[in-house]
Amino acid sequence: MTTSEPPAATSPRSSSSEGGGADWWLFRGDGESREVPFPAAPPWRRFDGQETATGDRVPYPRPYLIGPDEVEVVNAALHLRRPLLVTGQPGTGKSSMAHAIAHELTLGRVLQWPVNSRSTLQDALYHYDAVGRLREATLRRDADGTEPDIGQYIRLGPLGNALVPRKRPRVLLVDELDKGDVDLPNDLLTVFEEGEFAISELTRLPAGHGPVQVRTDDPDETAPVTRGRVRCDEFPVVVITSNGEREFPPAFLRRCIRLDLPEPDEQRLREIVTAHLGPDALADTDDLLREFLERRAEGDLATDQLLNAVFLRKGGVHLDAASLLRGVLHRLGGAV
Repeated sequence: MTTSEPPAATSPRSSSSEGGGADWWLFRGDGESREVPFPAAPPWRRFDGQETATGDRVPYPRPYLIGPDEVEVVNAALHLRRPLLVTGQPGTGKSSMAHAIAHELTLGRVLQWPVNSRSTLQDALYHYDAVGRLREATLRRDADGTEPDIGQYIRLGPLGNALVPRKRPRVLLVDELDKGDVDLPNDLLTVFEEGEFAISELTRLPAGHGPVQVRTDDPDETAPVTRGRVRCDEFPVVVITSNGEREFPPAFLRRCIRLDLPEPDEQRLREIVTAHLGPDALADTDDLLREFLERRAEGDLATDQLLNAVFLRKGGVHLDAASLLRGVLHRLGGAV
């Protein structure tokens, strides 16, 4: 049952002196049901996105600031057509690097491969639904005797899609490769060196068989595959991130361009806050910035945690720096 908003004088959570104005207390913990308008989300937590000229739906571009030395390394990887291996502390912008490149170079939606302990090269290249094809073939034989097209049972993964021949390369984000199996970096070497792979289920087709349209990692998109081989025209822009949880083999490192993103200093933090939240965002937030820098010196903190704190402060949350940061500036390491 929906009830009306209780009068401010009787609500235990209505006083701005307790940490924010009435707009802050969306949830009051008083057991009463009410409809409240939700405030605008932070810019980095909006998911509606925008449609590109090619029909791709991509997130709205987010400001991304790095130093000139780091920009030089990114350009070296682009010119050499080598994977960019990005390392650094959590929150330094490793994953955002791929989205920044795709946005600036108008390369469409970023293809993403989030790596975990169960990830395999096969997962990233393609998946063949043998069970689905067998079921459909049985049904069709009983109905009209036709065979289903094998292409609709093959879906290219993010790496396989990145290697589809195109005039302009796609951006592939291989996120947290250090979380994968110890052999995964070596498994990637041949694909990265040759820029191609084979779909074994298609290589068995007769020599005169035409191109097969297979599904891709892009929604509702297909790609032609001839004689079961996918070979890129332009090597994709590959951004690999690592949190440094383990070392990679020398053969793999030799084929990558290394970029270690430093933690932003105070001036860069101010520039990042301004870029994300506007030129007025730094007003009355010096205490938040000072508290953030002190806490970061004692343990791992991410830049987006500072952005969260500034966003709340600018939204009318009147907590002091220590109280506000206690919730959003928790350390990223250790037991929780």
